[in-house]
Amino acid sequence: MSPGALSYARSPVDGGRTPWREAHYCVVDLELSGLDPRTDEILSFAAVPIDDGRVMAGQALYGLCRPTRPVPERSVLVHGLRTVDLEEAPTLDEAIQPLLSAMAGRVTVVHVAWVERSFLGRAFAPLGIRLREPVLDTYELGRLLALARREPSPPTSLGALAVSLGLPIHRPHHALGDALTTAQVFVALATHLNAFSTETVRSLARAKTRLD
Repeated sequence: MSPGALSYARSPVDGGRTPWREAHYCVVDLELSGLDPRTDEILSFAAVPIDDGRVMAGQALYGLCRPTRPVPERSVLVHGLRTVDLEEAPTLDEAIQPLLSAMAGRVTVVHVAWVERSFLGRAFAPLGIRLREPVLDTYELGRLLALARREPSPPTSLGALAVSLGLPIHRPHHALGDALTTAQVFVALATHLNAFSTETVRSLARAKTRLD
């Protein structure tokens, strides 16, 4: 097992009753060749830490991955990453080692969790590790805040959710830009939800259950 994988697997992660603002988070965003984890691939990734309720933008991580097959044109139109742009990038197993180190000991935060769950799960499996819980989802947290405010359901897209919270959008469909936007959205959502009731890592992780 690589040092990055070992650190990720063994580092303690805040959970349970830890007040949300006292926990350590890693916001992750992926750019992909498509949305089917069985056939599509991770092309780029970004990670942004959050400590003490603050986005640590200066410690953000960004990386590229060399795909095993040509990037489909439909994918290039979304994120602009061409096959030629990734020819010199490391393979996925190599590329994600810094990502594992960035995620170690931190609660993972994403937007629309099934995407990152699927692709990270498949990426981690050959390294002998699993994606660790909890994984917090800003999409579900946005829905939870709308319910608390007795408002219509919020927009599903990250950009529209950011705008609804009065936040800037950082370079859409670029892993680092979307990770920064997601990080700011998460802090805003957790702050607003905490005004209704005290939020912990566990309560935020249960957002979907609370909606049901």
